[in-house]
Amino acid sequence: MGSLSVDRILSIALSVAVVLVATVLHEVAHAAAAYALGDPTAKEQGRLTLNPVAHLHPVGSVLLPALMAMAGGPIFAFAKPVPYNPNRLRHPVRDEVLVALAGPACNLAQALVGTLLFRGLYAAVSQMPANDAMAGAGITALQVLYTYVYLNLMLMFFNLIPLPPLDGSSIVSPLLKGEARRWYYTVQHYALPVLMVLLYVVPMVLHMDPVGWYLDATAGNLLDVLLGF
Repeated sequence: MGSLSVDRILSIALSVAVVLVATVLHEVAHAAAAYALGDPTAKEQGRLTLNPVAHLHPVGSVLLPALMAMAGGPIFAFAKPVPYNPNRLRHPVRDEVLVALAGPACNLAQALVGTLLFRGLYAAVSQMPANDAMAGAGITALQVLYTYVYLNLMLMFFNLIPLPPLDGSSIVSPLLKGEARRWYYTVQHYALPVLMVLLYVVPMVLHMDPVGWYLDATAGNLLDVLLGF
């Protein structure tokens, strides 16, 4: 890998910073949902907090997104899993799904807030003279907001993939019954290796990127709709 330009380094740093914010809020949403639905486990273990130290994983939350940003591919991250006890939830099957959905829903909410800010700022910058210093600052802020919306959409849809340790697994498994649930739990034992193969081995060996295609079709298209591209 060649030397990185200053602009590239700043872009990577911005992406990692955005992922950190989005990931922390994602995990807090899980903890808050569990607490609201009757399970105080996360609160008891200090996870119902905005303090990033309580949530971030040094590899999954910092190193991994930085490496993925340098590689130029889809960026995702993971934090320490929020602990919860389904037996303490008021309605375990339903509430387990709601707790799992809270994280992706938080990413969607962040993307929508970022969209409103982007559209408002874009309208303002469009009225400024091109050589205005404020216009330059506004363009930089638009780039930050674009990254914020894009990465939150990426994290939302990536986490909806129904493979552990992603939230999609916790959404699907409580809804299955009988033989289907037993089969799904068997598959879960191999889920992380399967995910790594889909992310890295398949693109390198077969020159196919199913996860990238999925994220382009979901996060990429929704980004275009939200930001009006």
